[in-house]
Amino acid sequence: MSARAAAEPRKRRSVPVWAETILLLLLALAVSAVVKTFFVQMFFVPSGSMRPLLQEDDRILVEKASYWGSAHVERGDVVVFADPQGQWLGPLVQEPTPFQKVLGSLGLYPTGGHLVKRVIGVGGDHVVCCDDKGRIRVNDVPLKEKDYIAEGASPSDRRFDVEVPEGRLWVMGDNRGDSEDSRFHQDLPGGGSVPESLVVGKVWAVVWPFDRFHRLETPDTFTNPALQITGAIR
Repeated sequence: MSARAAAEPRKRRSVPVWAETILLLLLALAVSAVVKTFFVQMFFVPSGSMRPLLQEDDRILVEKASYWGSAHVERGDVVVFADPQGQWLGPLVQEPTPFQKVLGSLGLYPTGGHLVKRVIGVGGDHVVCCDDKGRIRVNDVPLKEKDYIAEGASPSDRRFDVEVPEGRLWVMGDNRGDSEDSRFHQDLPGGGSVPESLVVGKVWAVVWPFDRFHRLETPDTFTNPALQITGAIR
């Protein structure tokens, strides 16, 4: 390097450091908002209604791509959905702080005011509890639920016989003795079913605590082709 070149002053930055930092922060927030809106969002589990699969205060990651376009919620999916008409949760919802609301809008803080349940029946399904062996039947097919309901729990201590309206879902918690789900809201519009439009997404994995990290899989009983033969035309 020549002495002349060394003596030349450095070119000034076209954008000040403080302005560049703000632009990068705004870009990061915009990306977070897009990811939360279209791809994934984090929620926390407020109760034991989905034990043993989900436990209180688990952080779960909900993915939305499965329901893009014409895709529908499927039987066996564990979904997060908004409280129907604000009547399922009632006073259990804790009001977040303003800062938490901002983070929640960006998908950076677990959002409240939602529920997580397993889809047992979809629009057009006939869901009955229980048959002479104590099993829930969907479209006259008995579900084998031992893989996911809480140990020692019966499929349901409440009897029901419902035709799920089109565009709605019959949902139940895996911890059947401690889950106020579709069975408990049959006096509401839809007879306890939940509008599919209220579903935020499908639970993909438990991400915190780290020692409980695991991905969710659809139980084999919901892959039975017989469910589709007499089920709803989606």
